Amino acid sequence: MNERDFDLTRRGFLDRVLAASTGIGMATVAPWASAAAAGVQRGDRVRLGVVGTGDRGRALIQNIQKTKNCTVAAICDSYAPHLARGRALVPAGTRSFTDYRAMLDAKGIDAVVIATPLDLHAQQTFMALDAGLHVWCEKAMARTIADCGAMITRARGARKVLQIGHQRMFHPTYLAARKRAAAGEIGTITQVRASWHRNKSWRRPVAADATDRQINWRLYRDRSAGLMTELATHQLQVANWFMDALPTRVMGSGSICFWKDGREVYDHVALVFDYPGGRKTIYTSLLNNARYGCEEQIQGSKGTIEPELGRIYSEDPGAVPALAQMQCDVAAGTKRAVPIGGATWFPELPVRTPGTPLGWGEYDETMLQFEGFAEAVRKGRELPGLLKEAYYASVASLLGEQAMDAGRALDWPKDLVAV
Repeated sequence: MNERDFDLTRRGFLDRVLAASTGIGMATVAPWASAAAAGVQRGDRVRLGVVGTGDRGRALIQNIQKTKNCTVAAICDSYAPHLARGRALVPAGTRSFTDYRAMLDAKGIDAVVIATPLDLHAQQTFMALDAGLHVWCEKAMARTIADCGAMITRARGARKVLQIGHQRMFHPTYLAARKRAAAGEIGTITQVRASWHRNKSWRRPVAADATDRQINWRLYRDRSAGLMTELATHQLQVANWFMDALPTRVMGSGSICFWKDGREVYDHVALVFDYPGGRKTIYTSLLNNARYGCEEQIQGSKGTIEPELGRIYSEDPGAVPALAQMQCDVAAGTKRAVPIGGATWFPELPVRTPGTPLGWGEYDETMLQFEGFAEAVRKGRELPGLLKEAYYASVASLLGEQAMDAGRALDWPKDLVAV
């Protein structure tokens, strides 16, 4: 793709974001999106130092390099093979470090991008803020709820921008879905059913020059909350966003039921988050069956939205009588196997209408996150609403872990910091 092709692709993406983020209620429910897509100011690029050049860090570097207003001015990783792969992505002469504190001391950057294991996020954020730098940190925010709040307090006290990586909040399909939900197209939302199912161990091979805890940090309690912080955080943010509310309590069950390989984090979690008015988010994640993959189902009285599939479904027309449905299926050549309960169960089976598209495609929402971050850094003012969404998503994921460990329902904390 040449520069002109990229500009056209980028313009189309931004136009979709702007179209999706304007109109009914969007200034309230997604104020960050239009602010990020409104325009990039020309001038010197914001210089970013990337800490962590593993898989995710390298993906971030590639997205930063697509932006119009950021540049990777330094990279850092304590593991030599990761650092070497990071160097291969940046121009020759880009400074590299094995200790992030040395990178902070060396100056020459405006902000730090943190893509390291979860247990390091808080301390590295504190150090960067103390060095007078703005911070972009991967989700989840931190290993504890207290540290999540402390990151916000520290950033606000230092008058620096703190942004957390939740790319779905910049995705045109999600924004279009939220817009249509705000317009009442699916009626009163009473349930979000979300899942992230994979069929893989999550365990990576460990080279001779590394340790298991270094490479497989997601599998150990002191470093990560496993499925809750590495996957669920994204979807709990989406649930809170569409519910337009926070949970009141959470209950759940977690287990290590398949990958009995010495890991400490659950490989199977199932939780219920209660919201005001009796509404619920039901969340499951497991690592030994990928049939239903990753999805959020936003369920209202008039319809359902499935953002990952980019579809919206209406409850109308309603279910037809079983025999009439069967006749239609036979005529259309789509008759399926008769369920075990007989043909009269057909009306209760999942709706098979294809729904209508929300608009779907390959987007550069991660790129837009960084362009928005750079503008926030230039203005010294964070994108509105963004940190609040990220904070509550991290709190929900960590509270869910606590509820599973305790084996009882836990109320939403009342001592969170004001965002």
